[in-house]
Amino acid sequence: MALFRYPQPRPSEITPKDLYFSRRKVIAGLSAGLGVAALGTDPAQAGEKLHTHPGPYSATLEPTSRSDVTGYNNFYEFGMDKSDPAASSGDFKPLPWTLEIGGLVRNPQRLDVGQLLQSSDMEERIYRMRCVEAWSMVIPWDGIPLATLLKAADPDPKAKFVAFESVERPSEMPGQRNNISGIEWPYVEGLRLDEAMNPLTLLAMGIYGETLPNQNGAPVRLVVPWKYGFKGIKSIQRIRLVEEMPPTTWNRLAPSEYGFYANVNPEVDHPRWSQASERVIGSRSLFGEKRQPTLMFNGYGEQVADLYKRMDLHASY
Repeated sequence: MALFRYPQPRPSEITPKDLYFSRRKVIAGLSAGLGVAALGTDPAQAGEKLHTHPGPYSATLEPTSRSDVTGYNNFYEFGMDKSDPAASSGDFKPLPWTLEIGGLVRNPQRLDVGQLLQSSDMEERIYRMRCVEAWSMVIPWDGIPLATLLKAADPDPKAKFVAFESVERPSEMPGQRNNISGIEWPYVEGLRLDEAMNPLTLLAMGIYGETLPNQNGAPVRLVVPWKYGFKGIKSIQRIRLVEEMPPTTWNRLAPSEYGFYANVNPEVDHPRWSQASERVIGSRSLFGEKRQPTLMFNGYGEQVADLYKRMDLHASY
């Protein structure tokens, strides 16, 4: 039972698609909780279908086309241009993969992502995605609520923040090897613990009912739909619960432009462009891709506004 109502984008907000992607139904016979498929079943591999079911926050929406979602994105480990991740990620090996959860926890975890891909907790969530560069998509993610895994790790009362660290493999990631971006690798991100435990926060391991393509953050990435897309760290290897606010890549690189919180806020412009509206990727019109007003918290204010009610969101951007 959902604890709050899922906000459905209005039809005018939804990016059109060029293919119809069928909804996934519950697959009988999977074990409960974080259980995996029956003994003897091989772990899922990249590009395979996932056994997902519509989660409590799913809605019947037409997502952005798969070609746009997989062909137009930022993943600087593979290059600076939007097409570089798809063109340059073929040598990256996302499986086998171990996800570590440690730090201020009583029950540290070492999770086999290949097995997590078969979990009965795998849900489909269709979310808006808003990039800080003022473009947007609607994406059907498949994953497990981050809170499910954090609760299993049993956070220590001293834990106030969650720190994320991506993989560093310059031999497989030309953007790390050439490093014209100036980023200090590995990519790191962070959330407050209450943000990480919010029911909307997802560890995504698939899109469109299949395992994540390399260019979209395989095998596991963070999705926080009320924040700008750069908070969605990709190819996560380590999660640590910590007492102090952790460093984050873009805040470390350009603190005047990218704050720790990165909440979607149309009233706070980026120093170099307005955030009041967004370009809808894949939309078609006589005048090119349409623009639409950006919603506070990307339209998820009903679910998350209380997290920030005592904060100045112009100062804590």
